[in-house]
Amino acid sequence: MSSLSRLFAALATISLIGAACATQGSSTTGASSTVEEVPNEGSTTPPAEEARPATQLQKLSAPEGFNVMFPGDPQPQRGEVAIPGGKVNTAAWTISDPSGVLYSISTADYPEKIVAANPSSAFLNEGKTGLVNQLKGTIKAEEDITLQGYPGKSFTVSSDNGEVRARNFLVGPRLYTLLVLFNPSIGAPQADAFLTSLELVNPPPAITPATSATATDGGTPATDAGTGTPATDAGTTTPPTDAGTAMPRK
Repeated sequence: MSSLSRLFAALATISLIGAACATQGSSTTGASSTVEEVPNEGSTTPPAEEARPATQLQKLSAPEGFNVMFPGDPQPQRGEVAIPGGKVNTAAWTISDPSGVLYSISTADYPEKIVAANPSSAFLNEGKTGLVNQLKGTIKAEEDITLQGYPGKSFTVSSDNGEVRARNFLVGPRLYTLLVLFNPSIGAPQADAFLTSLELVNPPPAITPATSATATDGGTPATDAGTGTPATDAGTTTPPTDAGTAMPRK
């Protein structure tokens, strides 16, 4: 699973920013996360094959302002990516459990003006598309969801590299992505507990696009949301209000 591990670690950040912005970031050291053990209620012990111990989930409290249940204490990888119109600050926590199932949560903080110029679906769909392209996989299932009132998308990707269950959420200017990568023949019993455990701490208000015209162009969502190219008023001209109006004669 080492190749899967490397792939997953890359996807955790790449899928957030989109294929067009891939890997210009540089890791930086930030405040460490705190981990608090929480009993894993409702877990089931697998059939007596090798008597594998059940994965113990722990509460990770990140300084970025969220809590999530993790099977261990992953170290954050933080970075910054320059994009047209500003920069995206990223952070990712990735870890695997004893059975080789990989878990990751990533954040990407976009400039507010870019988020305001695009619909939330543009960010959520680009995160999904970036992951599918990196895995060279196909969407097995997807649905629109919410988290504490914020828009999100849940989807599953099947590929030769394994199966991924993922959730994206756009919270203010931040895009969250939770991913679980596993071998479908083995499964990931703790995937649901991880994917549904994200808790936002003092989240910002949702950002509403300024106008619907900035979000679409002939019905097509703004495809450059992840590259930081907002669908602003670049192609909009001010109508010539007095061009054809003759002044009345006195």
